[in-house]
Amino acid sequence: MSEFALPLLFATVLWFVATGFVLWLDKLPSHTWPVSITMATVASGFAMGGIIATAEETSPWAAYVAFACALVLWGWHELSFLMGFVTGPNREPCPPGARGWQRFRLAAATLIYHEVAMFLCLIALVAATWGKANQTATLTFLLLFVMRLSAKFNIFAGVPHLSTEMMPDHMRYLASYFRIAPPRWFFVASVSGIAVLAAWLADQALSSRDGIATGYALAFALVALAFLEHGFLVVPWQDTAMFRWAIPEHLRQPARPTVSPAMTESSNVSGQTDTNPLAVRQNAVP
Repeated sequence: MSEFALPLLFATVLWFVATGFVLWLDKLPSHTWPVSITMATVASGFAMGGIIATAEETSPWAAYVAFACALVLWGWHELSFLMGFVTGPNREPCPPGARGWQRFRLAAATLIYHEVAMFLCLIALVAATWGKANQTATLTFLLLFVMRLSAKFNIFAGVPHLSTEMMPDHMRYLASYFRIAPPRWFFVASVSGIAVLAAWLADQALSSRDGIATGYALAFALVALAFLEHGFLVVPWQDTAMFRWAIPEHLRQPARPTVSPAMTESSNVSGQTDTNPLAVRQNAVP
């Protein structure tokens, strides 16, 4: 059991520190962003080298290295998105009256380049580790990609609680595509699927040995964290509170820009706290 606990601790601490570091870099003055993304690109090159170098290794240390390298690659994508370098062709708020397919198309266009870049990175990882013994990096990136897609679809469809506190000012138009609403069948299906996946990964970790077991345990930790993140979408307490240390004090309160008709056209969800003044609030998805 101790062999299972150490990867859980490692993955949780590294995820927490890495997320906070990305947020901290994003909150620095914009003139520092080119340097930050350049350094992140260099780090990503070394990370890919580390993944390739450990692909044949089956020791626990190789699993830890591959996991950390995958997080570096993921951090590059998150940083490039938050800083606005890789987003999508649409950088405008959701127009009034946008519904159904039109709303989905516009929302997808706000981040499609980001999603394509992550998918291509995943393909590169699959190619680099194909047939190799150590699949920790590929599995890590795949899980991060799928879990983040699940969160994005749920936020688009509607969840009771959202926060834009961590969102950069130049990206706040994204919140107009969010929806505050009671959880729907997609949310139930998402968390159910995540729970089943977590149970399977835990079983694989406990029934495997050496680096294979470590890799599965690290993957389990990520899925467990994703389960908690999804849970925060339906409870009043926001997970962003854990990362306030990474944000300067004068930037910790969400900005309240002029609200467009598209953001206020629908009625309030009864009894919900206004943690996201920018998102559409409504009881049903049109």
